[in-house]
Amino acid sequence: MPAMTPSEFREARQSLGLTMRQLAKILDIDDRTIRRFEASPGSSTARNPNPIACQVLRWLQSGELKLKDRS
Repeated sequence: MPAMTPSEFREARQSLGLTMRQLAKILDIDDRTIRRFEASPGSSTARNPNPIACQVLRWLQSGELKLKDRS
């Protein structure tokens, strides 16, 4: 499955009710990396969203992967 665009990545994260920091913790990456994944393509700090990170978001959205209670 192809990687997401920055806006698709942001929308997926937001649909799950996750902050950038929460998603970064789940993926075990720095939250600045999430900001770069979601940056506009013309931005000097933009990076294409990592395909593995995109797949994790898809699994979370589909329910194939569940998060432990975050409370």
